[in-house]
Amino acid sequence: LRPCKISLLLQSYVLLCVDLSYKIPSNTVFLFLFSPGSSSLGADFCLHGFQHVYGLPQHTDRLRLRDTSDGEPYRLYNLDVFAADLYCRLGLYGSVPLIVAHKPDRTVGVFWLNGHTPTVSGKASYVLYGKMRRLRPQTDAQTDVHWLSESGVIDCTILLGPAPRQLFRQYAELTGYQAMPPLFSLGYHQCRWNYNDEADVKAVDAGFDRHEIPYDVIWLDIEHTDGKRYFTWDPALFPKPAALQQHLEKKKRKMVVISDPHIKVDPDWPLYREARDGGHFVKDREGQIFRGTCWPGDSSYLDFSCPETRAWYSRCYSFDKYKGSTVSLFVWNDMNEPSVFNGPEQTMPKDAVHHGGWEHRELHNLYGFYQHMATADGLMSRSGGSERPFVLTRSFFAGSQRLGAIWTGDNVATWEYLKISLPMVLTLSLTGIAFCGADVGGFVKDPGPELLVRWYQAGALQPFFRGHSANDTKRREPWLFGEEVTAAIRTAIQQRYCLLPFWYTLFHFAHTSGLPPVRPLWVEFPRDESTFTEDNQYMIGGALLACPVTEPGAQTVKVLLPGSDEVKIWYDISSAKMYKGGKSLSLPVNLDTVPVFQRGGSVVCRSTGSGTCTADYQKLPLDVTVALNSQASADGELYLDDGHSFQYRDKKAFSLRRFSMASGRLSASEEGRFDCDTVVQSVSIMGVKSKPTTVNVHVPGEDVPEMSTFNSYRGKSF
Repeated sequence: LRPCKISLLLQSYVLLCVDLSYKIPSNTVFLFLFSPGSSSLGADFCLHGFQHVYGLPQHTDRLRLRDTSDGEPYRLYNLDVFAADLYCRLGLYGSVPLIVAHKPDRTVGVFWLNGHTPTVSGKASYVLYGKMRRLRPQTDAQTDVHWLSESGVIDCTILLGPAPRQLFRQYAELTGYQAMPPLFSLGYHQCRWNYNDEADVKAVDAGFDRHEIPYDVIWLDIEHTDGKRYFTWDPALFPKPAALQQHLEKKKRKMVVISDPHIKVDPDWPLYREARDGGHFVKDREGQIFRGTCWPGDSSYLDFSCPETRAWYSRCYSFDKYKGSTVSLFVWNDMNEPSVFNGPEQTMPKDAVHHGGWEHRELHNLYGFYQHMATADGLMSRSGGSERPFVLTRSFFAGSQRLGAIWTGDNVATWEYLKISLPMVLTLSLTGIAFCGADVGGFVKDPGPELLVRWYQAGALQPFFRGHSANDTKRREPWLFGEEVTAAIRTAIQQRYCLLPFWYTLFHFAHTSGLPPVRPLWVEFPRDESTFTEDNQYMIGGALLACPVTEPGAQTVKVLLPGSDEVKIWYDISSAKMYKGGKSLSLPVNLDTVPVFQRGGSVVCRSTGSGTCTADYQKLPLDVTVALNSQASADGELYLDDGHSFQYRDKKAFSLRRFSMASGRLSASEEGRFDCDTVVQSVSIMGVKSKPTTVNVHVPGEDVPEMSTFNSYRGKSF
């Protein structure tokens, strides 16, 4: 069944009933139109047979959406919410109006393409996830979903799946596939509000080398600028920014700087005058340039809804205009909900006026999306379109995955916030925002050593991996808490880097098929109802099951190992011990333990050795780890390209290798053409019943002698 699309240019109330528990012809829906009332519009959806519904980022809540009939609805309204309350249904920094419903034999989605301003009165863009009701047959449940928007048009798409993978592709076809990130951006990022000066940056950079901890990017917050004027540098603290970036680039490392949407009202500043005279600012209801308060004080806000403004803003990133920038400088868009300190709900008034006469209420949830778009275009343009950009944004909307990465915002250094980061990242992943993560350690307050270690371990198993902290927190570089903590953090980060070939392969599939790199268990095990409410463990691709430790003082962790006809075996990646699926186990843990299991029937490629950044790991040989299933077979993929350009797309300069093991033979096939020096140094096979006496290796066109020695043999793995 193909997605059903409803697009009605009218202002009325629509009741849409789609009975998904019975077979219906393709593209068939039932519409009941009621007479127009106020300017608000909405739709009711009756999801017959479904009682597990997910989606609607961004909220500090569990993975499965809760029944709202006795409380507040989920609100989709992008706001700067500092240290948000947990388990709250008010909207945070971004929004994706997509719900995904799942039951053992079906996955469906409802995408409500409307970013108009919500209000608490009920004329809002929110979802009411209603009570479950018993219908025919008596064993079926029902979920009632009620959308209501303040204004605009009804533009709704029903994604009919029927399987999770098909739904991801359908949604990506509507809103866009995840951008293929540059490889460096999958490494570790070190950030703080703010590193003090150039000497501080160099000292932190040297600290990672001294303690043998790899990292790729160091970040600068608002204090690096000249008086909160973006595209500038503080002349006393950062007098030689280009030389600083070149110092990092010699080590193949990068720098990211912040660029917010508010512009300091300063008639003596050329960039302000250029924006003012070019008509690039949002106006108030009287037709004057809108002014609000943010970090620089009195500020005006760029109107990114205007194509001319986006083009002008993109040109600001060119090397001739952004003095002190180099090819190794990348960007972070913050405060772009937009945040207005003296505005209603700390954002822009709804009657502010954008390009074309549109009120802000019509475009509010799209404001950050448009800045993200302009920034990504600017970074691509400065390279002549040859290099992939990296831009992190705080505010987002459906389709932001085409532009870069997002994070979950200003979190708190508590165990509760560590635990809630897992379902928040999973929810983002389900709704297309695949390159996502939470600030390691918590942005606000000071984490204890145990919490910091556990957060690094969890962050290393999320797509975007950044440590960040506020300016009033204690310094928390990984080596400041004693050798035991430093060693544990070093191990977590090094293991992340060893898994880079696997992560990069997963992003290739996100870019080409819409499959998110991290997934709730039910995505891989859609018929296993024990997985439907699980959100403290998840799958990384289809091969690895991760269960980060999120409880203080934990000595054991309960791990659910799903089972199915195809998957009956799991392997602990640290010990190679085999476990049967279809049950839960209690696993002993210490501070160094991070429960991760490889699925029987999978192949995972890892880098072997050590380095200082992704450029080093890119040159290291690989270990191919084969985890046999009950039929003694396995398969998996490895994707390679240059890691930074668009030649994979324009010249098909990539390699996609598919590994398959059956009947005691491991073979590989290749798609694409990409010359590289990557070699397979070792093959580890888990699940072998007895140690073989000989191993024959066949490489087409080469004579390889029979081998009778093995690099390692541990239990049932060699």
